[in-house]
Order: sequence, then C-alpha cells, then structure tokens
Amino acid sequence: MIDSSSNNTYDVNESLKVENLTRDDYEEICKRLGRKPNRTELGMFGVMWSEHCCYRNSKPLLANFPTTGKNVLVGPGENAGVIDVGNDQKLVFKIESHNHPSAIEPFQGAATGVGGILRDIFTMGARPIAVLNSLRFGNLDKLSNISLLRGVVSGISHYGNCVGVPTVGGEIDFDDSYSGNPLVNVMALGLLETDEIVCSGAKEVGSPVLYVGNTTGKDGVGGASFASSELNTNSLDNRPAVQVGDPFIEKSLIEACLDAFKTGDVLSAQDMGAAGLTCSSAEMAANGSLGISINLDLVPARENDMSAYQYLLSESQERMLLVVKEEKLNTLINQFKKWGLFANVIGEVISRKEVIISQKNQIVAQIPTSALSDETPINIHNIIKEPPIHLLEKWEWTEEELPAISENKILSLKDQQKYSFSEIILKLLSNPSIASKSWVYRQYDSQVQSNTVFKPGDADAALIRLRRQDEKNKNNEFSGVAASVDCNSRWVLLDPYRGSIAAVAESARNVSCVGAQPIAITNNLNFSSPETEIGYWQLSSACDGISKACIALETPVTGGNVSLYNESKNQNNQVTPINPTPVIGMVGTIKNVDKAISSGWKNINDQIWIIGSNASESSIAASSYLEYFHDLVTGRPPKIHLQDEKYCQSFLRDSIQKNYIASSHDVSDGGLAVALSECCILSSKGAYIQLEEKNARQDNLLFSEGGSRILFSVNKKEEQNFLNFLEIKSKDFGRNVYVKKIGFVSEHNLDITLQDQTLCNLRVDELTEKFNNSISNCF
Repeated sequence: MIDSSSNNTYDVNESLKVENLTRDDYEEICKRLGRKPNRTELGMFGVMWSEHCCYRNSKPLLANFPTTGKNVLVGPGENAGVIDVGNDQKLVFKIESHNHPSAIEPFQGAATGVGGILRDIFTMGARPIAVLNSLRFGNLDKLSNISLLRGVVSGISHYGNCVGVPTVGGEIDFDDSYSGNPLVNVMALGLLETDEIVCSGAKEVGSPVLYVGNTTGKDGVGGASFASSELNTNSLDNRPAVQVGDPFIEKSLIEACLDAFKTGDVLSAQDMGAAGLTCSSAEMAANGSLGISINLDLVPARENDMSAYQYLLSESQERMLLVVKEEKLNTLINQFKKWGLFANVIGEVISRKEVIISQKNQIVAQIPTSALSDETPINIHNIIKEPPIHLLEKWEWTEEELPAISENKILSLKDQQKYSFSEIILKLLSNPSIASKSWVYRQYDSQVQSNTVFKPGDADAALIRLRRQDEKNKNNEFSGVAASVDCNSRWVLLDPYRGSIAAVAESARNVSCVGAQPIAITNNLNFSSPETEIGYWQLSSACDGISKACIALETPVTGGNVSLYNESKNQNNQVTPINPTPVIGMVGTIKNVDKAISSGWKNINDQIWIIGSNASESSIAASSYLEYFHDLVTGRPPKIHLQDEKYCQSFLRDSIQKNYIASSHDVSDGGLAVALSECCILSSKGAYIQLEEKNARQDNLLFSEGGSRILFSVNKKEEQNFLNFLEIKSKDFGRNVYVKKIGFVSEHNLDITLQDQTLCNLRVDELTEKFNNSISNCF
C-alpha cells in the first residue's frame, strides 16, 4: 500500500503553486487516484502535466501536422524522428529548447541543452554526427545580453567540443523582446548504427530495469515545471533547477550505449531528461502498455540525504534507463562499468499498468501510467477568428509612407539623417542579426569527425558527408545530409501564418541551395503565454502555416519541441513576450557531396542570375531594412506561393546536379543588396549588377524581402548548356517563375546600377570590414 506518513501532510495550495498546478488539476488527480496524492506524487504530476512534458496547451494543434512520408520511418512520439536517407542509412534527428535554464545560468543551461539533445539521438541507436543551434538574444547594447551571449556560446562550445560532435551551423538573431528571455534551441543529427531502431516502450514482464550513467543529485529538481512558467525577477532563485553537465561522461555513455544496443540485449531505452526518473519510467511504461516498479535505494546517489521527491524530479545529466534481457544482465553491467559508468538494476517491468516507487521498504508513490503519462489534461483555448486590430492596422502600411528618395539618398526615420544606398548597405551589414557570426563559429569545433563539407557560414546549409554509397563504386562518391535551422521572427510577429510558411520555405530553400533535396523537418515552437488571446492565436496560426508549407513542400514533421511562457516580467510587473519564434530544422539529402556548392562566387566573369516567383511579390514591408534603418516593425510580410517555391528549388537543384551552377545563396534578410554583398564577402570577389526594373522605388529593389528568390552564378563555360536546360525546364513552370541574368562576377567592387544609374559602388574590403567585425566590436 502507498505510504501515508508525513509525505502526505503538506499545504496543498502552497504545493500547487510550487508545482505549477491548478486547483482543478488537483481535483482531477484525486479523482484519478481515488485518493489524495502524497507530496511526492504531487511533484510527479507537476512535472508530467507540465507543458514541457505533456504539451497540454499545444497537443491539439500539433495533431494537425503532416507526419508521414515515403522517407519517414519514425515520426512524433519517440525520442527523435527517423528517416531513410538511402543506401541502408537511417538519419535520426530532433530539435529541443533549453530557454529558461539558459536565461538564469547561461553556460550550464546551454551546455546541458546540447547534452540532452544528443541523448535523444543515441537513445535511438544512432551515433551523433552533427549539432546546429538557433539562438536569440536581446540587442547587444545591453551588458546583460552580451553576458548571456558569451555564456551560452561558451556552454555550447564546451559541451560539443568535449563530447566530439561537430557544431556545423545555425542562426543567431537579436531583438529586444529576447532581453529577459533568450532562446537556446539545439538540433542534433545522428546515423543509426544498430540493426533495429531502439524504441522506448518497456517490454517483457519481469525484465530488469537498468540505470546507467552518472549519479543522481539535487541539480535540476523541478526543471520541467520551471521551463513551463514565465521568467520574472525571482527566477534567479531557480538556479538549482538548472542541471550541471559533464561531456566526458556523456562521451562514455554514447559509446557504452551504442555497444550495448548493438548486442540486441537492450529491449528498450529512454534518457532521463526533463522530469528525470519520473518521466523516463512513466513514458517507458506507458509506451509499452505495461508498468514499472522502481526502488530508489538502488539508484546511484550523489548525496546521502535525498528524498524520494528529489530522486524522482532530479534532472542530473548523463543518465539513461534501459530495459534489458535478464540473462544478459551481468554482461551488460560489466560492459557499462568498463566505461567508468554506474550500472545498477533499480527495478523491473511489471504487468500492472502503474509506476510504483519504493524507498526504505515503503511504497512512496503508486500511480497508474494512464493518469501520469497517457491521458494528460488538455487546456482548451478559444481561438480568435480575426487577426488582432493592431496587426490589421500594421498590414495597411505601404512604402508610400516612407520619405521620398532624392539624389539617390533617403532620410532615415530612425536618426533623421540622409544616407546613400551604399551607406545603407554598410549599415545593414553591421546589423548583428545580419553580420557575420564568425566570432561564435570560431569557438565551435566544426571539423571533428572529419565529415563536415562546408565551414559554418560558407553555405546556406550545413552539409555532412555520409559513408561511401557503394564500396565497389570506382568513382568513390559519398552521399550527404544537409541541415538548416531558420525562422524570421519579425515576419511571424507581423503575420504568424505567413511568417511560419516562410520559415519552412526558407529552411527548405537553404537546403536546396547546397544541392540537397529537402526531406523532413523537426520544429521548435517558441511562444509566449498561451493563456492570452493573442498568444494562443499566434501559436495556432503558426501551426497552420507550418502544416500548409510542409504539405506543399512534401517535408513531413518528424517531431520537435514546444516551449511556451517565453516572456519576462520586470520589477514593475510588466510582461514582455518574446517575438513568436517557430524554428524550423530542415534536413535533406544529396547523392554526391562533390556536387554540392557554397554561397560565395567562384570565378571572375561567371554570370550572375536570379530565380524567383512572379506570384510571390517581394516587399520592404516587414523587412530588416525597415526595422534597422527606419526603426519600423510594420507592414504585412509578403505571401509565399508554395508551388512556385517548389519550382524554384527544383530547378536550382537540377542545375547544380548538372554542374551548371557554381554558387547559390538565397535572398532573405536585407534583400538583394545584402545577399549580393555576402556572396562578395565570402569569395573576396566583386559583382557588377544591372537592374532594369521600372516603376519601383530603389530601396525596394535593393532591400525588399520575399519572392522565393535565389541568387546563383553560372560558370562561363557552362552558360550555353545552362541556357539550353533553362529553355527545357521553363516549360514546366511557365510564367509562374522568372529566371534572369543580372550581372557578372568582377574583381574588387560591388557595383549595382539601375538603368545606367549607379545605386551602389563599394569595395569588397569595405563590405567585409563591416560584416566581419560587427559582433566582435560589441565586446
């Protein structure tokens, strides 16, 4: 029977506040148990019923995502998604957030974010091969934001570098909305090394439950509940809820687990991440439609005085829970101990569908798995039918409201000074959100494992070389996996539906720009409180946009993460929500990595072309130019025509495979002028560009965003072959897509003209200086 000692005597209202549960939750718990929960059980419900663990606010929205496809082997519900990437290779990948921990303890918060996502990957039987990250901070004019940036980057580099997994790419954006609540999203990829995918559901009644890895301490207690609440001036008191990681133990755990999985003697596996032992045991039991009994006295402890509550809610890092074959138990234990890891039998699989926890010869928790994990409560929210009035008003904005252009100069509404277009380009390149992130990338080991094709920042997507396609292949060709993480949160703020469609489209476009075929996505939905009308409408609209784009682009969702309550309170109790930020992690495949291309120009006199959608108009509404130069966050983001997007990307990939294209780069933040500048900077070569458009403002031509546009250069020797190919392919996309030559690669300058009128003349070294030093100059 359940222990009814002092563990059952507690202040209910105060405890509910600690566990972030409501009175209605408490009544429901009592109903499900048929009795009042003791304090330990209440803590277990607190973490398992948190948004972080059960998606109680978002589950109905996530159910609408497309999750199946010809390449999808495992979709949402397991530790990570799995897709077939050809040649008997299976890719495991996922993205997760560690936002709240990083806000109060940036180094450990970010480091353990890396460790946690790596465990999701190797728990499935895959060797981690790459990490990417998507980071958001407040503007760097505040010392607190600089400190957060330093701490997070140090944490990511420390853990990733020590564990031996390359950090191959990502994105960083800066906006004041993130000042009190930075975002740290980490994506990891791995290649399956086991014959079968290792799943989490417990199997075979009587099988031992084996605890392996690090010891359990008091760090991270209640981390899941903490991650499901807003940050405020008292959040520093939650530092004990931040875990402490050890990448060297993680490295041993990777090798030991993969060795054990390959024997076939491990029946199921689950890492101890959010909610620790509570979540891992409950999910294994629920996913296997069985039960689990655990004896806490057998758990390797870091401290002697730990309560059942602390054991169960600790989020100490580098720990795994395995269900193993009984006859192979001793062999497996010895194998883990060889790696210097703890390996203790702490329980067994039982037929009764309950999680039963004992300590000191007493049952301290006994909960049906359905109550704890399967049938978690869902919060139903009303969705407003029309966009908020303040957005409708912003959507009315037009470029006619900007100052007139006179003598190729325009007045900045930000500082009331006039600037030439050359000066504006340099300003945009110095915007930390656009500028080079080399200060960050230099701290990451991107080359460990020796399979990284492009250095971070050199191409629109990261590219990882896989094993040889065919051992008998005389051409010695290697296939590859491309990956990109993307989100323009300004677009999502101004139109969550269009902005989220654009996030999926841009992520796919980046993968296509290196020559890879987009296959599937994982997503990290970072939003503010769903309890406000606008907050839930933003989340719902974003999910609708992601679904539409994924269906159109045939890139199903294999899993991901939801992080809500990303908002902060100041000392005056004013709430600042983050910009809604649905980060898309896209993966794609390429048959031969030798055909992949990067962003910088390759040869002097190569022809420069652009492809884009006629239906998807580009605009300076919602643009970086409007925000950074005019201090305006307004206008409606341009619509993405998804069928045209597919045409553009398909044409680009086909041209790359035929070796017609030497370089490619998508037109995104900062528009055409910034994209051209980046190609020049990456290659140390110039460009001569002739624009012919009539009846358009010059700043629109230079800085507009959208339109599914991609810049690419064609090798002069391949130009005729390319033109012949273009003539054939243009019959497929007709008038929906335009492909036109706009210039050629030159030596030292970026020259942009409009009908023989010079708009820009800048030396490449000027561009490079502004672009490369913007972030480092903030320190």
